[in-house]
Amino acid sequence: MNFQGIPPVETEKTLLDYAFRKAREKGIEKNLKGNWLEIIRKKEGLKIDSIKDMLVQRLEKTKATFPHPKQLPEFYVQLMKLTVDLDEYKKSLAAVEWALGRIRFFQAEYVKKIFRSTDHQKIKDLSRQFYGRIASVVKQINGNLRFLEESRKIFRTYPDVKEMFTVCIYGFPNVGKSTFLNKLTGTKAETAPYAFTTRSINAGYITVGEHKIQVLDVPGTLARGERMNLIERQAELVLKKLADVIIFVFDLSGYSGYSIKKQEQLYRNIGTEKKVLVYLSKLDLTEEEILSEWKHTYYSVEELKEKIGEEVEKKGAKRESEDKSEL
Repeated sequence: MNFQGIPPVETEKTLLDYAFRKAREKGIEKNLKGNWLEIIRKKEGLKIDSIKDMLVQRLEKTKATFPHPKQLPEFYVQLMKLTVDLDEYKKSLAAVEWALGRIRFFQAEYVKKIFRSTDHQKIKDLSRQFYGRIASVVKQINGNLRFLEESRKIFRTYPDVKEMFTVCIYGFPNVGKSTFLNKLTGTKAETAPYAFTTRSINAGYITVGEHKIQVLDVPGTLARGERMNLIERQAELVLKKLADVIIFVFDLSGYSGYSIKKQEQLYRNIGTEKKVLVYLSKLDLTEEEILSEWKHTYYSVEELKEKIGEEVEKKGAKRESEDKSEL
């Protein structure tokens, strides 16, 4: 799911100003035929239709571009729960739907009343009533529109991830994860950055055998709970909910600014629920003495691809076994 293309949400004032301006333009239509009563009816009807069309078009666009949680993979639902008030989000989408219904209802009702009226002043009064009711409807959802706009800004920070076998590259910033991602995927053209403030989640893809595999580079953090910022919360969610295999990148050279002890602490925090493989970056800058004392098994890029392939096959075999057991 790519949230980057959701357009900005218009405010109540912008919507009404645009709709009423278009209505005024319709009100100067000169090619209408009929007697004075028919012309007045047609002009007011055109203005009402124009307001309805403009508002419905824009609110339908808002409704269509904001995904409902029911349409989303579980990862994004959990991400929404972390970053926005999910109940308020659902309520705001429902408010837009409610407004669309009321706008259509009032348009149909007031056009009907206008074409039944035989009094010039009554027609003008009905038009003004319609404008007031429509303005009231849009003003009632202004808070919801503002909430959706704030949500949109948060959604734009979401990484574009897919439901497929996923490898998560984990470790502190500056340890060489992005360079490793490029080595693993084979080309920089296949990586796509989703920038945040000072850190990012990067996505790439590799093919092992017949399997296309998603590779996500996420920043590590030792922070917990309320101390975690938005990108750290996303990284934790990717790690726990999305990753099938984790590749932990260590930098033993010291150039990253993070001590080996601190990196070890982050490594231990992962736990044992996921398959974790180790890669050492910046080996050309690492002292031989430090490397000789290293206790964890680590792999080259090509060896990691083989290991990933083995995990893909295991998952496929497990799924096939589960499918058979259900028959």
